[in-house]
Amino acid sequence: MKLTKQNLEQRLDHLYDVIIVGGGAGGLSAAIYLQRYRLSCLIIEKGKGRSFWMQELRNYLGLPPETPGRELLKQGLEHSLELGADHLRGFVEEVRDEGENFAVKVKVGKQDSQYPVFRAKYVIAASGIIDTLPQLANMQNVFDYAGYNLHVCLICDGYEIADQRCGLFAGTEGAINTAFVLNWFTPYITVFTNGLFEVSGEMRQKLREHGYPLVEQPIQQFLGQNHQMNGVELADGSKVELDTGLIAMGSHYHNEYLQGLDLEWKGSNLVTDSMCRTSHPRLFAVGDLKEGLNQVSIAVADGTLAATAIWRDIRRSAAPRRWEQNLIGVAAP
Repeated sequence: MKLTKQNLEQRLDHLYDVIIVGGGAGGLSAAIYLQRYRLSCLIIEKGKGRSFWMQELRNYLGLPPETPGRELLKQGLEHSLELGADHLRGFVEEVRDEGENFAVKVKVGKQDSQYPVFRAKYVIAASGIIDTLPQLANMQNVFDYAGYNLHVCLICDGYEIADQRCGLFAGTEGAINTAFVLNWFTPYITVFTNGLFEVSGEMRQKLREHGYPLVEQPIQQFLGQNHQMNGVELADGSKVELDTGLIAMGSHYHNEYLQGLDLEWKGSNLVTDSMCRTSHPRLFAVGDLKEGLNQVSIAVADGTLAATAIWRDIRRSAAPRRWEQNLIGVAAP
């Protein structure tokens, strides 16, 4: 059932088996498996996560290469709802451990907000990350190309970059090192700092040795048409022609709601076991929040693993179901 401000009170007294924070590929995969295991789950999502902005899923088995991420999410949500999952559009502010259950506080609505609290035996953190984009005066100019041929993931899109003139848009000096991995796919690399940081002499020398130009002027705008970026205009009006681009400016991890819990972290990633269980036995992390590759295929598999581990926990602790009619007259052991 889709929950809204108008009907969410119907579920406030319901104890879910699992609350899933995040409606991306990992969260929806978990929801589908949980419902098929005959468990109850609530998906809470803020909307427009990383996979929503993927214009083409070119490396996902079984889907046409031009399939947009939002189509995958649309089908996954419809499937989970058909199986009986609940879904709420909202922002999770806090997850609190109450002992046997978790209390999950949600902000619903940007205006006249409501703050319901839902409860569940288990929580799956599937809220993911969002990539940092170049900050220009006109951000629509960035959105016109990001996710098309202005890429954010080398593993996803290195093939599309192959042997093209590529701009590497770095957020720190450390991110410039991406160039020395990117050159597996193309040697035609120009590094842009957008005037954000100083580049050391050592890094300048390394770039010169590889023949990679370094552009330190602020970027005025990206150039192109029909979502295909073909160059950059700099603050002084000069232009650099490109065929494609890769953004390496870091990511924001949506994990603030977990900070009140005693969990094991590795940087911004949650440490998990092979079934995606965190250091808290009833809290799981899937997709980009946990250590590993930031790939849709990995997130989908993680959702499967987490849902299965939770089902095993609940099944093992539940009383066995017996065919009572056939037990009449059977002597107790």
